[in-house]
Amino acid sequence: MDAVHDDSQERRYFWFLMIAALVVIGAGIGLRDPWPSDEPRFTLVARQMFESGDWLFPRRGIELYADKPPMLMWLEAGFYTLLRSWRVAFLLPSLLASVGTIALVYDLGRRLWTRQAGLYAGAALLVTFQFAYQTKRAQIDPLVMFFITLGNYGLLRHFLRGPDWRAFWLGCFAAGLGVITKGVGILSLFLFIPYVVALVARFDGVTLVRGHVGHWLLGPVAFLLAIALWLVPMLLTAQAHSSDPAYAAYVNDILFQQTAKRYANSWDHGQSVFYFLPVIIGTWLPLSLTYFGTFPRWWAKLKARDARYLLPLGWIVLVLIFFSIPHGKRDVYVMPALPMLALVTAPLLDELLGKPWLRRLGLATLTVIGAALVAGGVLALTTHPKFAVNFIEQRGLEQGDTSIWWMAITIGVIQLALVATMRMKRAVTAVVAGMVSLWLVFSLWGYPALNASSSSVEVMQRTRELVPQDDQLAMAGWKEQNMLMYPGHATDFGFTVPWNEQFAAAAAWLQQDPDRRWVFIQDAVMGNCVDVAKATFVGTANRRGWYLIRAGSLVPGCKPGEDVNENGASGDS
Repeated sequence: MDAVHDDSQERRYFWFLMIAALVVIGAGIGLRDPWPSDEPRFTLVARQMFESGDWLFPRRGIELYADKPPMLMWLEAGFYTLLRSWRVAFLLPSLLASVGTIALVYDLGRRLWTRQAGLYAGAALLVTFQFAYQTKRAQIDPLVMFFITLGNYGLLRHFLRGPDWRAFWLGCFAAGLGVITKGVGILSLFLFIPYVVALVARFDGVTLVRGHVGHWLLGPVAFLLAIALWLVPMLLTAQAHSSDPAYAAYVNDILFQQTAKRYANSWDHGQSVFYFLPVIIGTWLPLSLTYFGTFPRWWAKLKARDARYLLPLGWIVLVLIFFSIPHGKRDVYVMPALPMLALVTAPLLDELLGKPWLRRLGLATLTVIGAALVAGGVLALTTHPKFAVNFIEQRGLEQGDTSIWWMAITIGVIQLALVATMRMKRAVTAVVAGMVSLWLVFSLWGYPALNASSSSVEVMQRTRELVPQDDQLAMAGWKEQNMLMYPGHATDFGFTVPWNEQFAAAAAWLQQDPDRRWVFIQDAVMGNCVDVAKATFVGTANRRGWYLIRAGSLVPGCKPGEDVNENGASGDS
């Protein structure tokens, strides 16, 4: 009877965890538009996909967009089809991916250890800073993390609690879905390496599946089938448009330039081989506070030949090595390892959370965060230091706008109040409440405060007001948020086209109908070829100044020089 009662209680805890995840990650949905750098790009592509009906070949303006497979854009466009609101639709894939990932690590923890371990795994993942920060954004990484975790889920069930062929095939199929989301979706298949090591070293708990060659071969079939869902119709359609070189370029770019070649010759975000060390310490707080306790215990479990630890830990190490090899690195690359870290930490937490040293570390972390936010907010309000002035200017906020600093003070006061009232006895609750309150306050307060300048919505609404309804607008040196937030149709001359070529095309376009045409242009693109006195300044957004120009504001005979010959695909902030 007690066992039945305990299971019922654990199930209630699970649903509470799911609701908490929906609240924390979903808070603020509908209160903001897509923010740079990546969100406006994917949402613009999704909107054009919906409007054109072409779901196989994404476009950014007039250009085919081959940087990423279309999975995220499909989902955004699909949710918009159902809800008719981009403000809601663009964040739903990340929300569902995050909740799904938490549910997967919970179920793995339950199957490999206990329901309590599953709850600890899900809760630890939810309150980890990088997980919440990234899953509250509309980027590809939360979605690919979900598919990688689903792949791990299926393979671990088969390897450690098998044979479970359906789980194995599901894991391989999920890896394929991960590939058509982002090439690194194949990472879950790295689990075969520690699995083989566990078999050779005779670890306890690993499933040795003899024979069944056909069952094993269905794994690669499932993997390739998932990829084929997108690849086959895309290739067939590209072949049907063989007379258009843009389609051949798209196929070559997305299949070769954006996968193996980009990994081998990564050029952006150059970092040292040790780049991820501070990432897994700083951005994986508060989970990283447990390292002092988990590392020796993991080592003991490995010496005891417990395969439940070897497979996830070995996979995490392989992921870190994989992303440390290329020159280009970003902190978000290693986020798919977080769910497995939470999983192998969870069964140790029941003991560790009672340790005084861990409780002190948790309270100290909250104190540092709270004190820093309060001090920074007070300084910004009273002395206007350089960091505050720069932040206001870069975000395009009004100089007298103090709401963002009051928000920082509020979050900081909450952290300090939790430390003061809960102390050592309830330190774990204080840390969890501190992380939850941070995201809730930022979402419900910060989103509305920062949205106008971060999304360019005010600049684009102002543009719409300045351009007469029957006149035509084009864009040069534009960013995705400009076209996305403009409440009307705008012509473009390409996005990756060098700025001086965009300017030349825009100038020619203006001359064709000087009385009815306008160009929305970034200040850096104009060079010396625009008489600023005859141009209309629209506003500042995303650290850039934006103007409206007409044929009469062009300097006769002027051609932009190399100083504005920047590629339109340069990174956003």
